[in-house]
Amino acid sequence: MAKTPAQRIKKHGANAAVPQHHLPPVINPTASRTPPKAQSNSSLIVIAGVVASVFLFWYLHLLTLNQLTQLSGGQAMPDSLIGGFDQGFVAHLRAAMDADALGQLSYVHKTAGTLFPLIFGFTWLLLIGINVARKPLRWALWALPLLFAAVRLWGNTAIDAMLSAQNLDAGQVALASGLTVAGWALLALCLLAGGAAVFLGRKTVAVSPTAGHAQS
Repeated sequence: MAKTPAQRIKKHGANAAVPQHHLPPVINPTASRTPPKAQSNSSLIVIAGVVASVFLFWYLHLLTLNQLTQLSGGQAMPDSLIGGFDQGFVAHLRAAMDADALGQLSYVHKTAGTLFPLIFGFTWLLLIGINVARKPLRWALWALPLLFAAVRLWGNTAIDAMLSAQNLDAGQVALASGLTVAGWALLALCLLAGGAAVFLGRKTVAVSPTAGHAQS
């Protein structure tokens, strides 16, 4: 019967042959999260976010809100009016839409109307973050998607409150119209910022190999 290590030490003292136990090797010890690999993973997330944002924009503005015009006598939904709207337009819209139609618009705001600005905003934050190295510029560009998401979500709430209010209020109309115009303007600025970020990222990648060759 094999003796335990303690029994062997007791019998033979310091000359006891004690078998060595080794821990199993770490799984894939050569794997490392290098900066290029991390940037590649981030780029895949950005691509997926861009695809999702394009789909949600199409679903929200070109499909769902367009279909809701069938419940408003052909009048456009406030979200689709890039230039905003006035009190007269809202009065006609309220008269044409019943409670069920208003409920469907509110449901759209809570689903696709919420997902689009959140996913678009997150995607643009990541796009800017992986392409813009200068911290002050990065924070300045980050402000655009953050403001866009906040304004669009606030705009959804303002439009629902305006349409469902018992009495039409000029202040509510002005707020909802201003948020709608601001949301479209911020969306355009975000697209420009994203293009600028990609340009800066490519410029940095193009300069880095040249700098490395000069150092060598």
